Amino acid sequence: MELWQVPLLFSRLPMFPFFDLAHYVASVMALKEQRGAVEVSVRSPVACWFSAMLYCFGGSVLSSLMLAEPPVAFLARGTNILLASSVWYLVFYCPQDIFYRCFAFLPLRLLVAGMKEVTRTWKITAGVAHADSHFKDAWLVMVAVGWARGAGGGLISNFEQLVRGVWKPETNELLKMSYPVKVTLIGAVLFTLQHSQYLPITRHNLMFLYTVFLVVSKVTMMLTRSATSPFAPFEAALGHMFFGLQKTPYKVKGEGAASSNGSSVCDRSSSEQHRDGVKKRQAKKTE
Repeated sequence: MELWQVPLLFSRLPMFPFFDLAHYVASVMALKEQRGAVEVSVRSPVACWFSAMLYCFGGSVLSSLMLAEPPVAFLARGTNILLASSVWYLVFYCPQDIFYRCFAFLPLRLLVAGMKEVTRTWKITAGVAHADSHFKDAWLVMVAVGWARGAGGGLISNFEQLVRGVWKPETNELLKMSYPVKVTLIGAVLFTLQHSQYLPITRHNLMFLYTVFLVVSKVTMMLTRSATSPFAPFEAALGHMFFGLQKTPYKVKGEGAASSNGSSVCDRSSSEQHRDGVKKRQAKKTE
């Protein structure tokens, strides 16, 4: 096998069962680590299972809604549902939490996270191709559906939280995008350009390079325990250049704190004066 054949063979890798299994394990473990998820699993296993399915198949649900297709179509894949449900049961209800503890072991967790990123590439390319079959050469639709297919679990996180009885609108991914959602959007744009033959690179080479970047960046962020996006410097520069975004000066915050402290001091002194006046009147009455 020659070196140039590696990307081609890589692009032909089947996702089922091993890569899909890794995706389900990483997704359900991420759900269990959400605040209150374990309590929901005890109080309502049905709600917990539905949340897990949204974590695992959120991309399929969201992309189907965008293309006016049945959002429950993923339930027709009985083997995948059975596999994901088995993972959900073992993660939440395995005795002594053995299953979760095994995959929480760092080497295994890195392996699962890397394999999950591989499935992200396949989902983006499938979403772009599926959108093109409905709307020929519609760039925005292809980007949107590819983005939804690859990062649907994050984009519908507010709905998933509602299933668990949590309402946090401030966690909306459109307000503050997480790194997986950002990198999936970039991938959707790249694969749309390649699909429309505006990017001078073959599909399998782009899949290989993009996946390598995903896996390396994900593993690096997990090893360094860094939550900072690798795109942060570029985002700051572009935001300042095109939208005038800049950090709030610390002096203004200090002045605001000083003014609030000053007002509190004034309020305190006025209340003390009022208290002293009341005491004096009460003393006069007793005299």
